[in-house]
Amino acid sequence: MYNHEIIIKKIILYVEENLHEPLNLENIAAQSNFSKYHFHRIFQSMVGMTVTEYIRLRRLANASFALLYTSERILDIALYYQFESQESFTRAFKEIYKLPPGKYRRMMSDVNKIKEETNMDTKVKGWFLSGSNPFNYEMGIDHEVVHQGKASGYLKSKTVLDSTEFATMMQTFKANQFVGKRIRLSCFIRTEEVDKFAGMWMRVDDTMEDVLQFDNMSNRPIKGTTNWNHYSIILDVPTQSAVISFGIILSGQGTVWADQFTFEEVNESIPTTNLEVHGELLDEPVNLSFDE
Repeated sequence: MYNHEIIIKKIILYVEENLHEPLNLENIAAQSNFSKYHFHRIFQSMVGMTVTEYIRLRRLANASFALLYTSERILDIALYYQFESQESFTRAFKEIYKLPPGKYRRMMSDVNKIKEETNMDTKVKGWFLSGSNPFNYEMGIDHEVVHQGKASGYLKSKTVLDSTEFATMMQTFKANQFVGKRIRLSCFIRTEEVDKFAGMWMRVDDTMEDVLQFDNMSNRPIKGTTNWNHYSIILDVPTQSAVISFGIILSGQGTVWADQFTFEEVNESIPTTNLEVHGELLDEPVNLSFDE
């Protein structure tokens, strides 16, 4: 499972760097050293879509950025991102964004100007800011740095001076629908100039607010500047579970973007990423003579 995750990350980086080049299943699978059929199954299982669908959505997302923030002709954008014609690009774009490219460019440019003037995107529906020093950070919606669709969520440092400070952009919900199951939380993450670490996290608590399962990617942190990639956390939700909390975390300075969060049940053959939570009461005292 872990080796598969490493391979998928490698493939996604390869795709991100070559979205403007011809890509097909054969040459992408060759990067993984798997047969194209085995690679196809692994990619779809972990990312939730075929590699062909992933490439199409990423090309369209990059094309939407070019429409809004450059003056390039629609035909040139279409050909750069490997669409056969402006017509085929328009059909694919309209399927995802519900508008033809030209109309999208006009309408969304006006919407973005209004949002910049009114600072509309500093609050994010369903999400809240927490952490050790949340007021030294900012969360919001970004329409420029996008993985799929029209926007991503971001968390960035503002007045952070101490690398021990951290903040999280998070949600909390009842565990009912997942009780007794093993679940995988996945999302796409991108970072810029993260000096300590960034990542995704998830926690499962009982009714007494005791932590039952927890992972914050501290054993596989994201640092520095990285392109979009796919990350997962896998935890059990025991029968006594009451609450699930999750989000993205930023420790120290930098910026982290997240997009396309998904929850799914997985079978028990897939190992959890649960980290041992220290500080719980022991059953009896240990090492009383300091010999161990």
